[in-house]
This record gives sequence, C-alpha cells and structure tokens, in this order.
Amino acid sequence: MHKIIKRVKAEKRSLLETEAKELLRGYKIPIPTFRLIKSEGEISGIRESIGYPLVMKIVSPDIVHKSDAGGVKVGVKDEEEARMAYQEIISKAIKYNKKAQICGVIAYKMIPQATEIIIGMMKDPHFGPVIMFGLGGIFVEVLKDISFRVLPIEERDAEEMITEIKGYGILKGVRGEAPKD
Repeated sequence: MHKIIKRVKAEKRSLLETEAKELLRGYKIPIPTFRLIKSEGEISGIRESIGYPLVMKIVSPDIVHKSDAGGVKVGVKDEEEARMAYQEIISKAIKYNKKAQICGVIAYKMIPQATEIIIGMMKDPHFGPVIMFGLGGIFVEVLKDISFRVLPIEERDAEEMITEIKGYGILKGVRGEAPKD
C-alpha cells in the first residue's frame, strides 16, 4: 500500500481506480473482484476469475470523467461483449484525448441494484488533509451532494458525514428497498 501512495505522490497525480481499489482491499474494505485488462487477449478467463455481467471502465490518469469520454460499459454479458466493449472503450478514450496515457480497462463484477458512493481525500492548503463523502457516479456531478471533514476523524464523524447528505434517504432505503450497506 505504501508503494502505491509513494508512486502517486512522486508522479503528482490522483490515484487510478485500480490503485484506489488495492488500497481499499488493503484496509479490508470489501470491493468487487476486478482485473486490469491491458490487451484484448487478457479478456479470456474473466468468466472464471470474475464472472458476468461486468462493468468495464477506462483507466487513465488523463481521463477523470470516464462517462464523458465514452469510457464506461455496464452490463457486459459475455466474452464476446467484453471484447467489443474493450475495443470501444479504448477507441473512444483515444478519440476523447489523443494524448491520454491509457493504462488499460478495469473490469469488475457488476453488482445489481448497487448504489455508487464517492469517497475522496485531498490536502487543503489551509486545513490540511480533508476527506469527502457523497453519492457517486452522475449524482456527485449533478447534485454536488457531498460532505467534508478535516482529518483525522472518528467513527461518529464518518456516520455524520453519511447522514448529513441530502441523498441519505437513498442509502437508508426508500419505497420498500432495503438499506444500503
């Protein structure tokens, strides 16, 4: 884990999704099984190692908003679709930013009915390390419904961050849905 952080700091960039997932895994936070695919040939065997359906996303330090670049495919059902999705994601990413460094495509098991969240961290010039929480995906872009805390925090602070966002009702479960975990 320290190697990842050291490398990212040295390169003065944000974590890639694959790196963030490795850090979460290192802290025993459950995440879906994933694989970084660097060539179309690496797609074979996904059924055995991950399973279908998949979510596939471009991995590039130069493409932050993957959906805007056409770099996301959801509900990929089989190997043939995975190959087509891989080609399309790479092609659209290059078209979106010809100078982008493309690290590959991350593939992970799609979790039906999941609610995406975002957790971020930055070093504020005035406050120091700050953590952010909110609903993820398009919600963070459109609603900007996020909460912040200066680090370090305690468990009760994290719970407050979750309950104070406007989208907390979605996490609690609405209209008969079970609460999100």
